[in-house]
Amino acid sequence: MNEISRRDEISLSGAALRGAPWTAAAIGGGVTAAAGFGVSLLTEGGDLVWALGLGISLFALIAAIGAVSKPDVGDRVTRQARLWSLKHPWRFSLLPAGIVAVLDYPVQLVLDGEGVFGSAWDAAWHSALVYLISAVLTLTMQGRARSSR
Repeated sequence: MNEISRRDEISLSGAALRGAPWTAAAIGGGVTAAAGFGVSLLTEGGDLVWALGLGISLFALIAAIGAVSKPDVGDRVTRQARLWSLKHPWRFSLLPAGIVAVLDYPVQLVLDGEGVFGSAWDAAWHSALVYLISAVLTLTMQGRARSSR
């Protein structure tokens, strides 16, 4: 009887991400994209799509991990959502992975020229990597959920 719907899980993930460090995530993702493009420009002739995908992925990772790193900060709803996220890292990580898929697909489609399915495949891979990394990092931070009770 304690089961919640997928819609409620996404709402809880969104509430946990409400207090994410969005400015730090945007700066981190932007700097990573710029540095990645600069390095690829020096070595391979420049791969803007790869650099933007890396920046988008790091943006979502910083936001996700920053959101659950301080479960005792914020209003009551945000704190409860963050505690839920720390207890259910695989479910919480679906939203950051979805953010990556939504942001990365147009970049892949417009700039890469692989077509609709090739772009979807690349965005899905980036999303899967963010899902795995954010879930594992959130899993390692579960001790914070126990200590904040």
